[in-house]
Amino acid sequence: MISSFFGKTKPINNIVLASFLFLFYFTNVFFQLGDQRINQVIPLEMMLFAVLLVSVFITNQIVRTEKATESNSYAMLFFVLLIVTFSDELVLQNVLFANFFLLLAFWRILSIKSTKNVKHKIFDASLLIAIASLFYDWALAFMLLVFFVIGVYDRKTFKNWLVPLLGVGTIFILTFTVLKLKGSMNFFEDHYQFSLGLFTSKSFFQVLNIKTLIYLILTILVSIAVFIRLRNVSGGKLLLLRIVFLIFVLGTGIILFTPADASPVLLTFFPAAVFFTNYFEVMKKRRLQEALMVGFVVLACSLFAVHLN
Repeated sequence: MISSFFGKTKPINNIVLASFLFLFYFTNVFFQLGDQRINQVIPLEMMLFAVLLVSVFITNQIVRTEKATESNSYAMLFFVLLIVTFSDELVLQNVLFANFFLLLAFWRILSIKSTKNVKHKIFDASLLIAIASLFYDWALAFMLLVFFVIGVYDRKTFKNWLVPLLGVGTIFILTFTVLKLKGSMNFFEDHYQFSLGLFTSKSFFQVLNIKTLIYLILTILVSIAVFIRLRNVSGGKLLLLRIVFLIFVLGTGIILFTPADASPVLLTFFPAAVFFTNYFEVMKKRRLQEALMVGFVVLACSLFAVHLN
């Protein structure tokens, strides 16, 4: 029933997922209040929820517009289930904002496959990644993705390689100007720390907890299975999925470079949702599809309940 319901792209799917996310998000907020009053946190939490919800809808638009999946709502569903599963990560408020701008950047990057207005898309993507880095320093690592895509689609045009520097430079110059006017010139030095949790922690599990480790391994296995099953499809789809997989690899690398209590797992939800959806789509047995979907929902809700306790 769940798989067949979300196998369509009707507006009711958006309403159901938005309501589902609202319920779990504010349940989490209520249990994390502590000594704070609800009226003290509700304005900020409403804004964070709006950013998270729009991120879910952006994910849906990306996969539909760029044809990363078939026409269904599975990507949105998996994205929401991952949010519920890793609800303990929602305390990283800056990562929520960074992820929002990164999703917009990924959209521009994936749209380069049309080879139209390439320079504009490269500039936009670089600009958005630079904005994301103002919230979370390691987001700047996704500039590697921009250069990779330039090398894949239009590496012979020399100007393309300079555009990302222009995009990043634009944001940093504007930020510098604002900071100069406010007298807060320490921002760049204090913000861009690029912490190396993997090398400063004594134990591997201080960097990566068991839940995150299982999630990353599962996503890698699913990605490999998708590439094997789709090896005979058109090259455009495979290339797009390779770019999405690179997003996941970069996100995983960032996770490994940060301590467990500041791990930005959210940055990997978009590529994970794309690969989970593609794997789910190629399954031919309806009963198995339904069983797996129910299992995902139950697991997500169970881990959410454990987090609350």
